[in-house]
Amino acid sequence: MAALLLRHRQVSTLGVSGILKDKLDPCRPHVESRLGALAGVCNLLREYSTSNDNRAHKFDFLDLTCPHAWYPVARRKNRKIFLHVGPTNSGKTYHALKQLESSPSGVYCGPLRLLAWEVAKRLNKANVPCDLITGQEREEVNGAKHKAVTVEMADVTSNYSCAVVDEIQMLGCMTRGFSFTRALLGISADELHLCGDPAAVPLIQEILKPTGDDINVQYYERLSPLVPSQKPLGSFKNIETGDCIVTFSRREIYKLKGQIERGRKHLCSVVYGSLPPETRTRQATMFNDASSEFDVLVASDAIGMGLNLNISRIIFSTMKKFDGVEMRDLTISEVKQIAGRAGRYGSDFPVGEVTCLHADDLPLLHSSLKSPSPILECAGLFPTFDLIFMYSRLHPKKGLYRIMEHFLENAKLSENYFIANCEEMLKVAAVVDVLPISLHDKYLFVISPVDMRNEISSQGLTQFAQNYAQKGIVRLKEIFTPGTLQVPKTESALKELESIHKVLDLYVWLSFRLEDSFPDRELAASQKAICGLLIEEFLERFGWQKQPKTRKLPSRVNSGFLLSKETRQYV
Repeated sequence: MAALLLRHRQVSTLGVSGILKDKLDPCRPHVESRLGALAGVCNLLREYSTSNDNRAHKFDFLDLTCPHAWYPVARRKNRKIFLHVGPTNSGKTYHALKQLESSPSGVYCGPLRLLAWEVAKRLNKANVPCDLITGQEREEVNGAKHKAVTVEMADVTSNYSCAVVDEIQMLGCMTRGFSFTRALLGISADELHLCGDPAAVPLIQEILKPTGDDINVQYYERLSPLVPSQKPLGSFKNIETGDCIVTFSRREIYKLKGQIERGRKHLCSVVYGSLPPETRTRQATMFNDASSEFDVLVASDAIGMGLNLNISRIIFSTMKKFDGVEMRDLTISEVKQIAGRAGRYGSDFPVGEVTCLHADDLPLLHSSLKSPSPILECAGLFPTFDLIFMYSRLHPKKGLYRIMEHFLENAKLSENYFIANCEEMLKVAAVVDVLPISLHDKYLFVISPVDMRNEISSQGLTQFAQNYAQKGIVRLKEIFTPGTLQVPKTESALKELESIHKVLDLYVWLSFRLEDSFPDRELAASQKAICGLLIEEFLERFGWQKQPKTRKLPSRVNSGFLLSKETRQYV
């Protein structure tokens, strides 16, 4: 059973437009650092602080046509932009990181926590002190002048000698693209190195025209061959060591893992998006270890970035995926990103191969690999808290949901930009609108990493917000009972435990932004670690075993407060 004791029903997310019951706070420094500031926003706030001042109505807060002007620190610098573009496994990020490593100060901005971890580890190992900063981690190193961060955490108020933004083509992502646009326009660095797909080059060049930055494009070729097979796999009897089978749902991943392991020749590691990042890393490590029994990988498109994998052959079990709206064919970019993971340079498999399970899928695979990725046409934008706050002064009786909805529907954009898909954020706004908390804090909950489609995750956020509004402090034990986590016995129980991990992750995220009100960060982090161990235990027990396992977790972990003696031995 779920370990979360969510004691109140979820607030309805439909038809909520509560009146703001508090005095609106000015933007706070850590939010400005988190999301970037508008040019002269503090002056504007002072100038238009009185709601009956007619001057506020003359300023068009809906005009988002010049987002480069939002970042005055970057605009004061004549940046040198280096675009490192090429296919997967071409060395583009390697060359950018070498520049970062040799610079007196710098920042790496990655799309995933796994990549930020990897770069921080690499720089520290090279005797370049580097801090790690993600939404859920802060690891500071004495004397560090370098940082490895997730792109959402990029600081646009500081100056650097060198900055690297990885997977820059994600500025076209409907949900996260605005964070990459912000990094592109807002990071103040003497040298800004952008790594990604050549399809992003024309759009970046167009976006940077008003900034006056110097742009240099460096193209890379793949370092090792990638060979598309003319024959499908056909049967799992043809699976070999080093193979990676790709599918697009948790259910299919475990179905294929079971089918392969019933052949009693291979054990499978698994990697997919809703696994905790630490678990994904350890599953990848087992697969990469030549001495491990886990010699086949079953994975989703989560392998497309963030993990170094020793894959000999990529096998698409299907060329279709459900994208949240419809079942569709994989795009050219998706096929290339996934297929390119085979035959990593320097691995045990210097030549990569890619094929499909079924012959009917081979034509789409071959045509995709031969075709260039479609040129990106627009980059994502999302209004900062500063804009939302100022716009709210014109509509003092509207709640955050209605303010955001109206703002997003009426925002003015240039042809190079689009407004990010904000469906999830609007659901959160509807939940928090009925609560007596400041606009700033409502916005903070809105941008938090929560999946409102997941019942446990959405209830966790609702409970956190309600407790925060009612008491000003959120104790983890009020909705979560340490000592009740268990090794899941079914896939549905596994899904539930993954959801619990997300709620604990959300608590940690909030604790870094509302530290006094979310004081149980250490407890939440320790319970997250236990979740990861229990999930791994399920993965080890699931399917055929070549030999009895020597390491076993108890079926019920009695964690107590923080970590008890009983569980510390497993961490």
